[in-house]
Amino acid sequence: MGQVLYVTDLAYQARGRRYCDEDIRLTARLREDVTLALCHPRDAEALMDSFDLVVVRNSGPVMNYRKAYDSFRERARAEGVRVYNPLTGKGDMAGKGYLPELFSAGYPVIPTADRAADLARLPEVHEYVVKPLLGADSAGLEFVPRDGLTGVEFGQVLVQPRVRFRYEVSFYFVDRAFQYALYAPRPERRWELERYEANGADLEFARAFVEWNGLEYGIQRVDACRDEDGRLLLVELEDLNPYLSLDLVDAKSREGFERAFVESVRSAMG
Repeated sequence: MGQVLYVTDLAYQARGRRYCDEDIRLTARLREDVTLALCHPRDAEALMDSFDLVVVRNSGPVMNYRKAYDSFRERARAEGVRVYNPLTGKGDMAGKGYLPELFSAGYPVIPTADRAADLARLPEVHEYVVKPLLGADSAGLEFVPRDGLTGVEFGQVLVQPRVRFRYEVSFYFVDRAFQYALYAPRPERRWELERYEANGADLEFARAFVEWNGLEYGIQRVDACRDEDGRLLLVELEDLNPYLSLDLVDAKSREGFERAFVESVRSAMG
């Protein structure tokens, strides 16, 4: 039986969600198959050498412990510590710089600029969103009018048009295998989620980003919005510590996800 260090911040407060409940449930299930210990993200580096795998789950926004996280990543990569998700992720794990990259490459992404020279590529709208490259849970997000873009200091922020959309939808994957989808039918209530029946086109859209990311194993959440023209556009590729909203899915989907997660963790230990 392998030994797993499960990184979580059980005291983290999020609007409309109880992250700790999700990790309590997942660790209870995981403990049936592995020897398990929990720790705060600030303690992960000091403890990781004693375990076969470090699982990073609901650890909260990295910006709350940036120095500790960067040190953990650097040492884990240097010493070959196995981390779940792998530290090779190109999505939110590495910051939101992938959004302008994917936009420039022609992927269906909300138009995004990370430098003043690219602002002209964004559609003209009344209001824009300025968000930190390393943000999460809307922390540091600002809305500015078009004439306010001249004051944006690039380097650590992105700019996007404030897109009008019908709803937001999230697709959840384990080891590149689709598990379930949830959506917010009322845009003003982002975390009041309901079951979403994904069709073939939806899954093709979501899988394109999972494949692009190329993770060997792990959990990914593809967040998108359905714009007023009916197109899905990527909002975020969460590959660091995606919240799973397991309390909102049916028992069969929840049990299926937990089974896939445990199998994935066991496989990742080698």
